[in-house]
Formats: sequence, structure tokens, C-alpha cells
Amino acid sequence: MARQLRHYSTEYKAEAVKMVLQGKQSQNQIAQELGISATTLCTWVQRYKANPEQGIESSQVQSIADLEFRKLQRKYKELEEENAILKKAAAYFARNQK
Repeated sequence: MARQLRHYSTEYKAEAVKMVLQGKQSQNQIAQELGISATTLCTWVQRYKANPEQGIESSQVQSIADLEFRKLQRKYKELEEENAILKKAAAYFARNQK
């Protein structure tokens, strides 16, 4: 039986995190009360604590930006290597034409 993925609104996540941060109940109790996984709630709280100014979705956006940045870095390195090879080839052929 396949697990169904549920998507929660940013407001819902923010309210859940707020409940945890208020500290009136344990994180597990709040997760059980809301009908969500304790692991999911823990992830939301960690994301918020990592960058509270940007809210609950901040680290997810950051992760996407980091992945894109790493991808661009790899592409840049590859192009630098290709450029170096082409420079060596051009120098070799220029020497042999004399």
C-alpha cells in the first residue's frame, strides 16, 4: 500500500512551529494532536530555527538555491577545463605552422 504524500500550507506549518516554540506541550504531543508525523514537525521546527527571519520555508528555498549554485559551479569548472585544453591545442597548432 503506497503512502500518500500530504502537502501543508505555510500558515499551517507556521502555526505548528509556533505551538512547539510556546512550549506548553511536547513536540510529540503536538504532532499527535495535529495528526502529523513527529519527524515532520521536527523538520519544520529545525527549518524555522535555522533562519527565523524568513519563516518556515526558508531552508527549503535555500536548499534549492544551494543545489543550483553547486550545479553552476560544476559547469563552470568543466568549462574552465575545456578552455584550458583548447588553449593548449591552439598553442600546439600555432607552433607547428611555422
